[in-house]
Amino acid sequence: MINERTVFSQILDFIPKHQFRTCVNRYSGNYRVKSFSCFDQYLTMAFAQLTYRESLRDIETCLKALNKKLYRCGFRGKVSRNNLANANEKRDWRIYHDFAQVLISKARQLYADEDFGITLRNTVYALDATVIDLCLSLFPWAKHRRHKSAVKLHTLMDLKGSIPTFISITSGAVHETTVFRTMHLEPLAIYVMDRGYTDFATLYSFSKSNSFFIIRAKKKTVYYRKCSRPIDKSTGLRSDQTIKLTGPKTSKLYPIPLRRITFRDEDQQRTFVFLTNNFQLDALTICQLYKLRWQIELFFKWIKQHLRIKSFFGTSINAVKSQIWIAISVYVLVAIIKKELKLERSLHEILQILSILLFEKTSLKQALTENYYTFKEQQNYNQLSLFDL
Repeated sequence: MINERTVFSQILDFIPKHQFRTCVNRYSGNYRVKSFSCFDQYLTMAFAQLTYRESLRDIETCLKALNKKLYRCGFRGKVSRNNLANANEKRDWRIYHDFAQVLISKARQLYADEDFGITLRNTVYALDATVIDLCLSLFPWAKHRRHKSAVKLHTLMDLKGSIPTFISITSGAVHETTVFRTMHLEPLAIYVMDRGYTDFATLYSFSKSNSFFIIRAKKKTVYYRKCSRPIDKSTGLRSDQTIKLTGPKTSKLYPIPLRRITFRDEDQQRTFVFLTNNFQLDALTICQLYKLRWQIELFFKWIKQHLRIKSFFGTSINAVKSQIWIAISVYVLVAIIKKELKLERSLHEILQILSILLFEKTSLKQALTENYYTFKEQQNYNQLSLFDL
């Protein structure tokens, strides 16, 4: 039996529409809106993200070509460049921020038991930031350097399922530690970060909040060794020490002992030095946790692929933040679909498939599984195949 619903309309089944309406009503998103609602805006922007559209004209042209299928896919308003540009400019970006948080909460529940390579009871987060370059003449509010604009995404990611749990969007000039100081810390959680977050006053607050951190050490860190623990050098470990900072400022900012671990990666021919306030985990696990932070780099890669400079559909702060939060919600929505349909494919593969099958009338699960094309070939037809013997 031929499926009468498009893949796009089946994706909408995973959107909690009641929560979406709650987010819209919270900020009066549809106040005095006659035709192009916030949900129409969201669907249009989600379509743009999933199919790699480059501009407002590109979006309008493609959706007009699919005009007969739009109503069944949830579109109710007229999709045009003017309607979408006005919506991005005027609809409060916090609507999509709050809706993304709804999806993030659902995704974290689904991925709570996900195996990410290390068995731990603690929640493990990766913290990092990435810069998206912009044109200074078009985005003067996001000035980064003298002749350059940029926005910076400060991101905290749960390594179980690679789900972003906290994102702060600032201009490129805002340093990572500025946002780092305002973060809410979860007791017993482990935060993995690069040395750009070296702020010993904030790191000391981790210990006071009963949270743990793992961070790359800067080369000029001044300390003295209190004691050393035995290690197995065949694993790549070179030292596992308890140290005390002795710098005139650092000794006051972080007055308690730290753990310093040195690891040699022979494949990269590099030596890594880590600082942590966790004295319970074995040294090799600390090194493995730091290695897992590459997942946040993959997330940034996806964001940059979908948010190329020329693909921002507005130049105001509101338009840029709306687009980024919708992109994040689409990413998390795909992660939810992956888990609920029990798919083995990676998120990247799922997004690639959706980009070409979005308006095909076929089962969503079959479209995203390995045996999709086998299934199509095995259908019975009244007409004999030309190549049947």
